[in-house]
Amino acid sequence: MDGKITAELSLPLRRNDAGRRMLQNRTMMLGMGLLGIIVLLALFGPMIVQNDPLTVQMGERLLSPSWQYPLGTDHLGRCIFTRLVIGAQLTLGISAIVIVTVIVLGVPLGLISGYIGGRFDTIIMRLVDGMGALPEFIFAIAFAGFLGPSLPNLIFAIVLVKWIGYARVVRSVALSEREKEYVLAAKVAGCSTWTILHRHLLPQMISPVVVLAALDIGKIIMIISMLSYLGLGAQPPTPEWGAMLNDGRPYFQSAPQLMIYPGLAIMAIVIACNLLGEGLREALDVRSR
Repeated sequence: MDGKITAELSLPLRRNDAGRRMLQNRTMMLGMGLLGIIVLLALFGPMIVQNDPLTVQMGERLLSPSWQYPLGTDHLGRCIFTRLVIGAQLTLGISAIVIVTVIVLGVPLGLISGYIGGRFDTIIMRLVDGMGALPEFIFAIAFAGFLGPSLPNLIFAIVLVKWIGYARVVRSVALSEREKEYVLAAKVAGCSTWTILHRHLLPQMISPVVVLAALDIGKIIMIISMLSYLGLGAQPPTPEWGAMLNDGRPYFQSAPQLMIYPGLAIMAIVIACNLLGEGLREALDVRSR
């Protein structure tokens, strides 16, 4: 009884300790700051410059930066800054949808597979092993090419290749936790399988899933941009960063800014997400301390 009370009292202390480590982690603060700037630009950027990202104005093509066009115009006379801002909204929105979907799909499958085991575990793990045999990008290209070029198909293809990582991580945690005393005590007390899963095991998955999701956002954004660059994602004239790279490719020698600006945007957000993920891993992963 005393041990149980001590463990319960120590939970807020552990949370406060993790929060303090997060605030003291310079890597995480740098990534959060950079990502915060990108998110603010995506939310409030269109209020700064009132330009239509889709309107073609051939008389204003390839203009230099000005007050009206902060980053100039592209080969069709469209404002590059506005297209980058709308592209940020689109890229962040797609990555958020993918992350939420793979968590909702992968976490329950991994949790049930690790705790219950048996034939269900065998089927899920054989599926995970088979889909994980090749790099994620190769499978994403194959699925997106089979389904056809569009944003819904892009999201579906990425979800198909990303859920396996979450299922594998959650299953490994469930395998190690199901033999511990608090789970055995819950079984002896007559708790149902559902109660043990969502009240006892699921909270143990929060830290590894949060860290994995933070590290995965950058990878997902890279996959989104690469598939759009190959013509398997966003289609013209949608202002997506990968599609903008593809649009500017024929003008790289005469107007390299058409590829430099979206390339820098992709690099900045991927670096920010990676820094944030590394900071979370150091703050929440007990083995790293």
